Amino acid sequence: MQIGIDSFAAVVSDPVTGITLSASQRLKNLIEEIVTADQAGVDSFGVGEHHRQEYLDSAPSVILAAAASRTERIRLTSAVTVLSAADPVRVFQEFATLDLLSGGRAEIIAGRGSFTEAFPLFGLALQDYDSLFAEHLDLLLKIRDDTHVHWSGQHRAALTGQGIYPRPAQDRLPIWLGVGGTPQSFVRAGLLGLPLMVAIIGGDMRQFRPLIDLYREASRRAGHAPETLKVGVHLFGFVAPSTQQALDLFYPGYARMLDTIGRERGWSPPSRAQFDASTGPGGPYLIGDPQTVAQKVLYANDVLGGIDRLTFQMTNVLLPHAAMLDAITLLGANVIPLVQQALAGRTATA
Repeated sequence: MQIGIDSFAAVVSDPVTGITLSASQRLKNLIEEIVTADQAGVDSFGVGEHHRQEYLDSAPSVILAAAASRTERIRLTSAVTVLSAADPVRVFQEFATLDLLSGGRAEIIAGRGSFTEAFPLFGLALQDYDSLFAEHLDLLLKIRDDTHVHWSGQHRAALTGQGIYPRPAQDRLPIWLGVGGTPQSFVRAGLLGLPLMVAIIGGDMRQFRPLIDLYREASRRAGHAPETLKVGVHLFGFVAPSTQQALDLFYPGYARMLDTIGRERGWSPPSRAQFDASTGPGGPYLIGDPQTVAQKVLYANDVLGGIDRLTFQMTNVLLPHAAMLDAITLLGANVIPLVQQALAGRTATA
């Protein structure tokens, strides 16, 4: 199992002084987080895409390219690329360039995103939400497979054999499908034989097992070899020397971020009791000391029928930068070895 980190490059305030970091300093800190993850042995780092005041990741490929120049081995991914509102030609060109700069470490996680600001921003109609995504995904996959593409669709000018450059360092640029809880999205990924990245932000992890099984069954019926499939899971996560410290450090920023979003969407304000319950044995959050978090990772692997990549959503808008770096180091130096040892032991006794 690979273990990674995702960030939404949210604007961060100092929890003691209340002073908000400048955009420049926040991005410098984010690059340092990616470098620290690379050095700590974390397998991947993903940067989201938003077009809102409280985030700085409207151009994730640029952030990842900056990180590529300072890292050696870590996989660099989107999390997610909002493909409904993006030109697939430009998406491919940007990530192919990132792949060249990183020596073959780029990946795309394509999704529809959870915000809608990109649609009016780029002159798109929100009612075309689904058809735009389906059409753009189709074109992106064709571009990946062929340099010269013949393609036509409803929302974009046709391609009549133009060459699309540059080509990536990898023979086949990895493209994952990012999904939430819609069964049709799991089926789509299975039919296309694409790796699956499941965002679990609440509820019981076990409720996603039937959807993952649906993905695997759709893939089998479409004739894709089972060994070519990959299942990834994206969850809130954070590590500190003790579980209480991890909870106390992560909750204030978590609560502020969810409260900001919730006011727009009519959600009830988050509570500490709900948060603590979500970090318990059956909850979806991986927050605690290294041993606790490693056990929770293994639990997720078991109840979801096997995971190929698990990514920690560590975005926090009220967390000292040093605490984030410490959490990343603990994840790489302590949690990942514990998980690897446990999985290796299972294989040896199987």
